[in-house]
Amino acid sequence: MRHAMLAATLAASVAIPATLANATDLEVTHWWTSGGEAAAVAELAKAFDATGHKWIDGAIAGGGNTARPVMISRITGGDPMGATQFNHGRQTEELIEAGLMRDLTDIAEAEGWKDIVRPSSLLDSCTVDGRIYCAPINIHSWEWLWLSNKAFEDAGVEVPTNWDEFVAAAPKLEEAGKIPLAMGGQPWQSGGAFRVMLSSLAGPDVYKKVYGDKDTDAAAGPEIARVFEAADNARKMSAGSNVQDWNQATNLVITGQAGGQIMGDWAQGEFQVAGQTAGEDYTCLPGLGVNAVMSTGGDAFYFPVLQDEEQKKAQGELAALLLKPETQLAFNLKKGSVPVRGDVDLEAANDCMKKGLDILAEGRTIPSGEQLMSQDSLNQINDLVVEFFNTPSMTAEDAHKRFVDIVASAD
Repeated sequence: MRHAMLAATLAASVAIPATLANATDLEVTHWWTSGGEAAAVAELAKAFDATGHKWIDGAIAGGGNTARPVMISRITGGDPMGATQFNHGRQTEELIEAGLMRDLTDIAEAEGWKDIVRPSSLLDSCTVDGRIYCAPINIHSWEWLWLSNKAFEDAGVEVPTNWDEFVAAAPKLEEAGKIPLAMGGQPWQSGGAFRVMLSSLAGPDVYKKVYGDKDTDAAAGPEIARVFEAADNARKMSAGSNVQDWNQATNLVITGQAGGQIMGDWAQGEFQVAGQTAGEDYTCLPGLGVNAVMSTGGDAFYFPVLQDEEQKKAQGELAALLLKPETQLAFNLKKGSVPVRGDVDLEAANDCMKKGLDILAEGRTIPSGEQLMSQDSLNQINDLVVEFFNTPSMTAEDAHKRFVDIVASAD
């Protein structure tokens, strides 16, 4: 029934003539290329095309670390796209300061974004000097451990309820021919997993002290030492993954070849495409089953400054469309993320999405790393973690010391 209602809503939109005088093509760049992601972005394209304009898809494979420099290079090099995905946070500060991003304040005010976007920190992350420069599209959280129920059944052990139980089950998984922890070779995956371990095992207060306050005493403390011990376990447990892309690692969990994966809630899109059911085929543990918190980061669309008046009009229509209830529902159900509107009916949400909604409703949230640190500082931490995962001879103690030095100079 819900999908029928959504289809009817979109069908009504299609009634707008496709030959409108001001109809125009608008190139939209993003890094959503996996099966679940492609299904989600297709919902945005369908909704935009229904206005009479044309979504020209500019997907860039390889994830944000690969796509983001390409996007920035095009904008600064005088070849801007019509709209581009970024994570809302500090990634676009320099582009905004250079006057290369469109001010969306008039659209945000007309559409009442301040009244509907929850939590308000999402819109705050789009705001520079009181002006709004992006349209938040979803809430994505990194803080999840995804578990294959089949893998643990094959190994003859109960599905874990927290990180320590997961680590304790690793030998049984290996005896059964399973990879305990699936992790792809893309650097951002180990970097993201480390941040999840920090916020989950050290706790949200320590996380905010380290990333937000750049508190070196907290960074040097025993809680972070425990995180590096956990990272040491993680690199040992993931040694047999031998895949590159994050969705390939997710597929190891889906097919029961691996016990689990630390990955953001976008992994849910892959489980859905594979026809798996949350709570039956797979289990999700927010905060690694230790501290069930969610970062309030996610994706947003920014609109580079264009000169063509018709394209500028199309930009404005797309910006407003992204936060419409029907767009939010269609996109986020496919993406596995949570809508930024607090008034969207999510009766169709699965068990894992409902866990996330409960966490948000209870206010157990933390800012994303991109909201707290500059991209340069985050990259330095990421580089350290990647080196640690790829260098078995590097001790947890040595990596911890270097981490403290990075936090000391972070901005």
